[in-house]
Amino acid sequence: MSKVALKIEHYTSEELRSLLRKDEKYQQAIRLYACYQVSLGKRPQELESIYETSFKSICNWVNRLNEGGIEALIDKVKPGRNNRLTNDELQSIKAVLLNKQPDDYGFNSATWTGPLLIELIRKEYQVEYKKAQIYNILKKLGLTFQKGKGLYPEAQDREEKVNVLKKTPGVSAS
Repeated sequence: MSKVALKIEHYTSEELRSLLRKDEKYQQAIRLYACYQVSLGKRPQELESIYETSFKSICNWVNRLNEGGIEALIDKVKPGRNNRLTNDELQSIKAVLLNKQPDDYGFNSATWTGPLLIELIRKEYQVEYKKAQIYNILKKLGLTFQKGKGLYPEAQDREEKVNVLKKTPGVSAS
């Protein structure tokens, strides 16, 4: 009789790998353990498949450990791209969104939308943004995008007429 193979039931291997790569302390421990194995005489080429990384990465880990100690095995925060709008400009945009209407700026709309905000920023500050980035800016300003609920005057008029008919004695409102 053969033995039953041990299996993971609720996660795929990709999900597990993703969870492991999110934890910086885990990443540090893996890198430290790879360095430990190099100190025992293992060659980086032998460790590539175990750590699912390149020979060059393992060499970099060893060099980082040698130069900066254990703390150097944690990746530094990457600063990202510089803001194209200053904080004052962002606060000015927030004030516009909260206190002004799009038609004050020549737009044919009663509510602000992402594309209108893109156009406003382009006109006022000569800065181009994509739609997705506009929503990131709103979040940074503490604002949220909200979908509007359509109000149709003709539907409202019909509802009022129906309510009047319901209140009239002896009349059916169907």
